[in-house]
Amino acid sequence: MEQLFRGLFDTDMTSVIAPGVFLLCVGAALAIGLAVAVLYALSARCTPGFAATLALLPAVVCVVIMMVNGNVGAGVAVAGAFSLVRFRSVPGTAREIGALFLAMAAGLICGMGYLAYAALFAVLLACISLLYNRLAAGLARRGSPERTLHITIPEDLDFPGVFEPILDRYAAQYDLTQVKTTNMGSLFRLTYDLTLRGAGAEKDLIDELRCRNGNLEIALTHRETPMGEL
Repeated sequence: MEQLFRGLFDTDMTSVIAPGVFLLCVGAALAIGLAVAVLYALSARCTPGFAATLALLPAVVCVVIMMVNGNVGAGVAVAGAFSLVRFRSVPGTAREIGALFLAMAAGLICGMGYLAYAALFAVLLACISLLYNRLAAGLARRGSPERTLHITIPEDLDFPGVFEPILDRYAAQYDLTQVKTTNMGSLFRLTYDLTLRGAGAEKDLIDELRCRNGNLEIALTHRETPMGEL
């Protein structure tokens, strides 16, 4: 049976991984990958494809490390092949990249044969990641609300200086980021990035702005510019 799993270019001096050891390592990597994917799905929204990738990635890395098995030349070739993946993938968020590195590291430890360390590492890092994400979300909720404000105005309204007195009362800071025409040029749409002085004043802010823009459309949304992403 052992001869069946020998490589074509192996010699008598080459050590062969036993099929039972191979299955044990891959099974442990799959179990750890499933745990990492479940913990990530509980802490953040993710697509089914990304969750499946997290579940399978430790097993893939585990097999690669076992097949390299101390061969420096093969290790360099594998590293070069994996680096090409970066140029064929869409940039992800910091949380997604951290989860991918976690899964790869767990698979690497499994491939080296330290199954208990791999499980301990995955569970410990996943739990710490959940804790940090909860703490970060709590700090963000306690901070000043950051919003994006869209105001529609008629084309004949000379808007500089019209809305600033209202924004000064309700916003700690604000910045006019965009002015564009809409509705075949008959209307203008102003976009502000602002930080409110406190939560709960959104309705009063919109009511005062409606008196200045002729009761046209006003939209106040969460900050649209992504912050803290890689």
